[in-house]
Amino acid sequence: MEAFVTSEIKNHIAEITFGTPKSNSLPGFILEKLAETILKEGDKKEVKAILLKSAGDKAFCAGASFDELLEIQDIETSKRFFGGFAKVLNAMRTCGKLVVVRVQGKTTGGGVGIACAADYCFATQNSALALTEINLGIGPFVIGPFVERKIGASQFTAMAMDAEFRSAEWAVQNNIYHSVSGNIEEMDDKLHQFLTTLATRSEDALALIKKVAWENTEHFTELMPERIYMSASLVLEDSAKKNIEAIKERLGAK
Repeated sequence: MEAFVTSEIKNHIAEITFGTPKSNSLPGFILEKLAETILKEGDKKEVKAILLKSAGDKAFCAGASFDELLEIQDIETSKRFFGGFAKVLNAMRTCGKLVVVRVQGKTTGGGVGIACAADYCFATQNSALALTEINLGIGPFVIGPFVERKIGASQFTAMAMDAEFRSAEWAVQNNIYHSVSGNIEEMDDKLHQFLTTLATRSEDALALIKKVAWENTEHFTELMPERIYMSASLVLEDSAKKNIEAIKERLGAK
């Protein structure tokens, strides 16, 4: 499978799908394309909401691309890469349309950020999530404001420190997922019903719900340069490169 981002409008819902060969991990060019597509679809008058989903029936998103992280050799390239995550999350926040996210399986790192930037999130019972950045030698700095907005500072700090997977049930209890189903088919049935109903709602009412939902988050934009630099500088350290290489090799051996 080649890496891709596609978009299609169905019954007033812009359906955006991304996919990459390695557990839907995200290289820089896919992050740029994803942010651009979210904003483009959000600008369309006929679109009442956006559905954001990933390809396949396994992992939703494995976060940053390890291959690309290992290639980064200078701070400007590193800042552009981590800035890509900021662009995606801020596009979800500012696009003017409610964003529904479909999580079909495990998600880590930046994928958790996408789930937390959703206005409504569907998942399966297999959709455990973890902030694993500390294992690489960095931290969930860019996605932090979006995750903390959903689960609070204490839970965010705990996730960032222990890097352990939390269950889908935990994610419901902590305001990340809004609907959890036993399997993908059941989730998609619920999702279809939800979007069909959403398409009949008042366009103006939906836009105002979006506006109200993200009140008092304008400072997220101001936070991003410093947060981007935190991750961008840490990933250049030799220890981080060794950690990423070791994890990549371990995953490849499975």
